[in-house]
Amino acid sequence: MSQVNVTLPDGSSRAVPPGTPVRDIAEAISPRLAKAALAAIVDGRLVDLTFPLRSDASVRIVTQDSPEALHLYRHSTAHLLAAAVTNLFPGVQCGIGPATDDGFFYDFVVPRPFVPEDLEAIENKMRELANQDLAYERQLWPREEAKAFFAGRGEPLKVQLIDEKTEGQPEVSCYTIKDKDTFVDFCVGPHVPSTGKLKAFKLLTTSNAYWKGDARNQPMQRVYGTAFFSEKELKAYLTQQEEAKKRDHRKVGKDLGLFTFHQWAPGAAFWLDKGTTLYNTLANYMRDVLFPAGYVEVKTPIIFNKALWETSGHWSHYRENMFLVNASEDEELALKAMNCPGHMLVFGTAVRSYKDLPIRLHEQTPLHRNEASGVLSGLTRVRQFSQDDAHCFVMESQIASEVEHLLRLVQRVYGDFGLEYSVKLSTRPEKYLGTVDTWDHAEASLKAALEAAHQPYTINEGDGAFYGPKLDFDVLDAIGRTWQCATIQLDYQLPARFGLTYVGADNAEHMPVVIHRAIFGSFERFIGILIEHYAGAFPLWLAPVQAMVLPISDRHLEYAQQVHAQLKAVGLRADLDERQEKIGYKIREAQLQKIPYMLVVGDREAAEGTVSVRTRTGGDQGAVTVAAFIDRARAEVASRGRNVADPVQAGASA
Repeated sequence: MSQVNVTLPDGSSRAVPPGTPVRDIAEAISPRLAKAALAAIVDGRLVDLTFPLRSDASVRIVTQDSPEALHLYRHSTAHLLAAAVTNLFPGVQCGIGPATDDGFFYDFVVPRPFVPEDLEAIENKMRELANQDLAYERQLWPREEAKAFFAGRGEPLKVQLIDEKTEGQPEVSCYTIKDKDTFVDFCVGPHVPSTGKLKAFKLLTTSNAYWKGDARNQPMQRVYGTAFFSEKELKAYLTQQEEAKKRDHRKVGKDLGLFTFHQWAPGAAFWLDKGTTLYNTLANYMRDVLFPAGYVEVKTPIIFNKALWETSGHWSHYRENMFLVNASEDEELALKAMNCPGHMLVFGTAVRSYKDLPIRLHEQTPLHRNEASGVLSGLTRVRQFSQDDAHCFVMESQIASEVEHLLRLVQRVYGDFGLEYSVKLSTRPEKYLGTVDTWDHAEASLKAALEAAHQPYTINEGDGAFYGPKLDFDVLDAIGRTWQCATIQLDYQLPARFGLTYVGADNAEHMPVVIHRAIFGSFERFIGILIEHYAGAFPLWLAPVQAMVLPISDRHLEYAQQVHAQLKAVGLRADLDERQEKIGYKIREAQLQKIPYMLVVGDREAAEGTVSVRTRTGGDQGAVTVAAFIDRARAEVASRGRNVADPVQAGASA
């Protein structure tokens, strides 16, 4: 081949000699583009600028404005971190260093844990290497030669990675950063052209970790950092992180007496009285939303014989994430990790008619997943949890209308919490079950439902589940972070595996389609998100304690008890502070507990049948009759708090 034909994003093409690096394509387009170039997309694959073009290909140059750029930038910064650590701490073993949604981390085997002074020195060394504008050089080594190199350097973890990631490959990719001490790392890449591209980064913290997240493996030190394209973006992120620390649900949950954990039950929350109230409030709220929408609640067993999981496919694909149980008769059992197989059995207990569909089954029973101990984190990553889980059994012709119905449920629920969100439609992946025609029909049905509900969305190409396309909902919290919560997934496979049918209008048997859906996701994770969203200052309808009655002195206690009884009688969650403390102290304590209303009673209030109302954010609101306060509070509860202050301000002031 005398020339290679390169097709550019605008449809134009260029002919270049075989072996031309993509950097030369950027230079040929414009010197300005060449200066801004970080990497390239060649036939859909992200590659270094040094990548040689040996056959006809489509090429897109990646700059910091490209969607792939930030992940690339952070991966390269993780690589820079490893170079700095090995420079300052000879003999350290390197593990893995991926980019993450918030930055990057790198795991190291070290003789002692890192201390804050180490992080400062490492970051300074990173800046020194960045200022030298050293090249990220990709080298291809014979596989066995690479293994021998890392083994000889005392890095068995790298040898293990090469064995796992490059089986059957004659060569492996290694990257070097060459200063006075050349850093070499096994890495598939790609990376930015040189360290000089990395300007706005910050090391954040360290933590204990284990190789591959398994406590049975090598203990390691994980260094977390973040990187952005500008100091302005970095500063905004660090400010957000400071606010996030104040809102950390683990700290706030402990301070408010909502939940706790114990080493004898790792990954399972102990819900205290106020936390249980919050949990049950959410559970009953979801029932109030779903029952009028045609759902029925069921409860299925927590332990199933492995035959169920073999039928569903989970035994072969998910068994390592399940808790297995051996019965006395040597029966192999497993705690359920999801509700869907049990719901298939419920559907199959009776003959179903097309007139019965949709059938909507809802369940809130506990689930268990065997998460590695190293990844457990408060309420957001647990082993025991419950979901606002449901499965809708529909005819093919009902998919669009049912999904539209679900979209409106999501809109209502997130609206009640004041949560903004965005939607992604994840389409057919490379490995999928079923036919292309079925997938095309399912994706078209989801698009039709989105458009009918006037719901904006983006396409997430190729990220559908193997059994069907799905909609994922990313919730935006009060300080600008996103959390993946709700999901709507179409499934043609489980009904087939369980042989589910309904009798159609033609008196023939047909297979239903199942829609898996959750709005909260897990209650545990959603509560963690809400705690941080509101900074613990829940709107009145959610607050575990909605009002605290505060007698000024002992002589006002009898009247305070009467007020307390009136509030409880109408269903308000009220407490009475009977302690012999000064009223200022009691008010401050109630504010620290982020209680929405404090009702102060003294001589005047007792004589006039009133309460002096204080809020956690607005201070003294004046005196009103008990009946008037009850009307106000009940109206606010009914409005789901839509008339309360912005959660950021509420959290900051509470």
